Amino acid sequence: MTSSRSSKSGPPPGAATIPAARATKDAIASADSPEVLERVREGIPLVDIVARQIRRQLGGRIMLDELVSFGREGLLGASRTFDASLGVPFRRWANYRVRGAMLDGVRGTSMLPRSVYERLRAIEAANRTSEGASEDASRAPASSPEEADARLASYLASVATAVALGLLATPGDAATGDSVDPHPGADETLGRAETLAAVRAAVATLPEQERHLIQRHYFDDVRLDEAAGELGLSKSWGSRLHSRAIESITRHMKRARAPGER
Repeated sequence: MTSSRSSKSGPPPGAATIPAARATKDAIASADSPEVLERVREGIPLVDIVARQIRRQLGGRIMLDELVSFGREGLLGASRTFDASLGVPFRRWANYRVRGAMLDGVRGTSMLPRSVYERLRAIEAANRTSEGASEDASRAPASSPEEADARLASYLASVATAVALGLLATPGDAATGDSVDPHPGADETLGRAETLAAVRAAVATLPEQERHLIQRHYFDDVRLDEAAGELGLSKSWGSRLHSRAIESITRHMKRARAPGER
């Protein structure tokens, strides 16, 4: 796949997608079962929907054809790894993996302005948290409406924490463009620094594996699957560990805020 690192605007539409699309077609034709083929056909409309959503979220610098190409690769992987016994519908299973493949692709091939890069990390964080929570929920469904409500509240709080982490912990040299406001006010700078310090304090309380995963992914800008691999974990287990770590950070920060709110 052709890299677009030399230009902020990216390659012309289709330039980076043709090899990937051909590779996907060849792989399906030569290696996959009828069941995988059917899941791929089922998921093609989903790829187009998710590509448009992400392009709206990240802005017009991102080529739609690129996103579709990345998403089809993710769809193929999702179709091959889907396990109906886990109790997760295929469309939900594919949604996270298609979305993740698009975000990984954008991160790996584009030179992005800082403002877009920060949005990318925030969307990635929310997607990872949702994926892990979905897998945990499928393995242990809520036993009552009250438990389901409590899980939903916890999930929403965790997504908010993950998004904040994605925005706050963006490495200073990770992107080449300017931020939305290159000269933020003193109050904004102080508030960001205080929140980041609180997040770091919460991360320091995590068990070793969770702390390593969060540190490497958010503060060292290592892809989550790579950080999970350093721990000897699969991507799926890494996603679940990430969700539990985010939940722990959320609880820690709530406890830390509580005395001042009374």
